[in-house]
Amino acid sequence: MNEFEQLNRKMKEIADIHAAVSLMSWDQEVMMPQGGARMRARQISTLHGLAHHKLIHELGPLLESAQSVDSPSDFERLNLKEISRGMKRWTRIPNDHVMEMSRATSEALQAWVQARKESDFSLFEPHLQKIVELKLRETEYLGFEENPYDALIDEYEPGMKASTLEAIFTPFKERLGTLLEAVRQAPQVDDSFLDQPIPAESQLAFGKEVVARLGYAMEHGRQDLSAHPFSIGFHPEDVRITTMVRENDLREMLYSSIHEAGHAMYEQGLNLDHYGLPAGEYCSLSIHESQSRLWENNVGRGAAFIGHFFSQMQALYPDNLAGRSADDLFRAVNRVEPGLIRISADELTYHFHVILRFEIENALINREVKVSELPDLWNAKVKSYLGLDVPDNARGVLQDIHWSHGSIGYFPTYSLGSFYAAQLMHFARQHHPDLDAQFLSGDFSALKSWLNAQVHGRGRLYNSEELCTMVTGEPLNVNYFIDYAWEKFGRVYGIARA
Repeated sequence: MNEFEQLNRKMKEIADIHAAVSLMSWDQEVMMPQGGARMRARQISTLHGLAHHKLIHELGPLLESAQSVDSPSDFERLNLKEISRGMKRWTRIPNDHVMEMSRATSEALQAWVQARKESDFSLFEPHLQKIVELKLRETEYLGFEENPYDALIDEYEPGMKASTLEAIFTPFKERLGTLLEAVRQAPQVDDSFLDQPIPAESQLAFGKEVVARLGYAMEHGRQDLSAHPFSIGFHPEDVRITTMVRENDLREMLYSSIHEAGHAMYEQGLNLDHYGLPAGEYCSLSIHESQSRLWENNVGRGAAFIGHFFSQMQALYPDNLAGRSADDLFRAVNRVEPGLIRISADELTYHFHVILRFEIENALINREVKVSELPDLWNAKVKSYLGLDVPDNARGVLQDIHWSHGSIGYFPTYSLGSFYAAQLMHFARQHHPDLDAQFLSGDFSALKSWLNAQVHGRGRLYNSEELCTMVTGEPLNVNYFIDYAWEKFGRVYGIARA
């Protein structure tokens, strides 16, 4: 066994521990009894600590040995480069901190569930305060050049900085505002026919059929209900999704299912032979989000997708769709109207939800706002960006699960993912000019195969910009999203680009 093979063996061992943590986390959110939270927090903390210890004390020497080998193959060189980048981050964080953060987030999750249920921020506030304190300490361990928030963003989008995000979001807000103003001036789309009770069981059965037709391999996955939809993968042969159901609106279940299936198809498309290595892991969170947003919006809210499934939906939901056309449904699922909940937001105003969270997190990590002030700041930004009054914290600052996970720095990847999705989809259509005809016939395999080859199979050997350039010939370009949005919503609302 050569040096790289020894390193690979240890990486797989550590990946097994992380997979066990993921399985326990899935159980915590889906099936675990509420009374099990305290000991589950300890168990997850122990495993996180064990994995971190192995990374620092066992993987480190093996990495040094593998790096000393003359003339590594290109595959070995790319993996070693990414492992080394990760090691620089991991070695700066003490093991005690890893375990403390793990305990804090496990306890915070249960507090968040109860706080959201009761719409009482005070139940979650001390837990969030603890997480923020730990994250601030983490930025000191990791170091940063410009902004402490950069150190946290880097976990989800390597190399990204708050200043770069501001440079992307600031002009984007203005361009998005121009499109939204044109939409506001047009007659509003009628979606009232969707506001009819639909049994949860019927919705879930249809949702499972749809995601399977798109390419989510049910023999290597499952779908359950949870307080907040999510996907989680233990390895490419076991990737699970959850969804939520609103009985008077099919859209909630359908599009959260497609969104999470997009994530899951990415995980199922990773190379199992490279399990544990960067070559067998996802590129970044923005590329991960590009896959969920692409399937949810570019495909699932597209006219061809609706056209294919319409007759089946009309048969399943006659009270809603009798006398309606596929175009009526296409326009209804693309209705643009500001709302309070991010995961239910339309494709355009969604980005204001993301941007306000980015701004709040940036202020929080720069000590410009206190945790106790978050509800008021949240409500003020929702009013400013969306023109809405927030009636309670459950539909405001408590709506997202991310902060209970300690995932500060994650939110910007949602908008970046949408931008990457539009760019990737543009080039997928160039490669397969008849994609819409395929979708209309119920065939989504060509797109999935293209994504498997161009995105999923490349693993994490390249960063987001490098991967995007390899696939599309240029780095991220927001113009693709703007062009796509004007074309799509021009059709929905009968408006022309200025």
